[in-house]
Amino acid sequence: MSRIEKDSLGQVLIDNDALYGIHSLRAKENFPIVNRGLDLQFIRNICRVKKAAAIVNRDGGKLDKEKADAIIKACDLIIENDHSKEFIVDLLQGGAGTSANMNANEVIANLAIIELGGKPGNYQLIHPIDDVNMHQSTNDVIPTSARITVIDKCDTLLETLAYLKDNLLLKAEEFKDIRKTGRTQLQDAVPMKVGREFKAYASMIERAIGKISRSLQTMYTVNIGGTAIGSGINTTEYYRSNIIKVLSEVADKPLKRFDDLYDGTQNVDDFASVSSEIKVCSISLSKMASDIRLLSSGPRSGIREIDLPDRQSGSSIMPGKVNPVIPEALNQAMFLVAGNDLSVTMAAEAGQLELNVFLPVLLFQLFEEIDVLNNAVLTFTDNCIKGITVFKDTCESNYENNLSIATVLNPLIGYDNAAKLVKESMKSGKTIFELAKEQYGIKREEIEKGLFPDDD
Repeated sequence: MSRIEKDSLGQVLIDNDALYGIHSLRAKENFPIVNRGLDLQFIRNICRVKKAAAIVNRDGGKLDKEKADAIIKACDLIIENDHSKEFIVDLLQGGAGTSANMNANEVIANLAIIELGGKPGNYQLIHPIDDVNMHQSTNDVIPTSARITVIDKCDTLLETLAYLKDNLLLKAEEFKDIRKTGRTQLQDAVPMKVGREFKAYASMIERAIGKISRSLQTMYTVNIGGTAIGSGINTTEYYRSNIIKVLSEVADKPLKRFDDLYDGTQNVDDFASVSSEIKVCSISLSKMASDIRLLSSGPRSGIREIDLPDRQSGSSIMPGKVNPVIPEALNQAMFLVAGNDLSVTMAAEAGQLELNVFLPVLLFQLFEEIDVLNNAVLTFTDNCIKGITVFKDTCESNYENNLSIATVLNPLIGYDNAAKLVKESMKSGKTIFELAKEQYGIKREEIEKGLFPDDD
């Protein structure tokens, strides 16, 4: 059975039990582009904005208490349960997010209608625009909901990055006494400790956490109350004075309003800043993943200093082959994040005059890059980092035969004489330790003290 809904363009048939309405259905038909629904966290935060608006409009005497309470109850139902099947509009849509806002208005309205004992589509009880969207506009609802969603998603990402950092520090402590050859430009460099390598990765992650956290602070400034283009048109003084306070309570976040709502409505550079820091983080993570793949290369013909957990067979034709699939996945996540960041950058730049109509694709890409990076880091930590072991004999052998140990001899015998020792070591097969003692009487202990000054 179907019901008839009408708008200024005509009428359509909608399934009787559907919680969405005519505006949602038109949008679904207009935008069959990526065939992916709205992000669930984003949906819930749109409902938090609608809930806060209903509370303020009720308390300000503009929305009937019975209607307001039904809308609040409907918002809570969506926040607490998965009603995503009723949000039928595509992630990618024209109209700066109007379709997403209308979809939310209709679903909330119909749930509220049911709460009042009516049937979906009976908008005389609760109207999607006049009641649910009261004192709001897509121009302020969608950016505000999006900023809250970015905070939520990045909070999870930051926890995951901290988890990776902690596990890298555990490995740094585990491997702190194992000596190895450092490398620059893929050539042997001065020795180092394996633990220092992992500690450096942890320091990099800690820095990335700080940079993302600082960029995230901009997301707490929202433009709710700006309605159309930042003007605040069709709002009341009571609404404008109270909506931020109530939304902060509903969203459990210390939100504040843009000083200039026209700026907050037309410019989305704050989203671009967060995306940029996430991309920079992913670049560093990808470099680490590539390092780990290189250090584990082998098992017979590579560097083979570290061993990664065996996760799956590596070849359909080469028996026994095992590949570093988890670091490879992290590398690929970085490629995706970098591409998404470019889309965010282009979308942020392309906005014109009083509104950025490309916010849907910006949010699509930004939400995805945060989720993908979070998931990739989590599997990288659990399925790779935590299980890494070291081939101590290989590391110690490389250390023993390291030619760059001669660097420490520069102050003692001069650069030219040290270079001669390197050439002689390569020709004779004797170690720098042996030659330094034979020709200059310099003991191994003296050399090693110079090699690891950070051990003091």
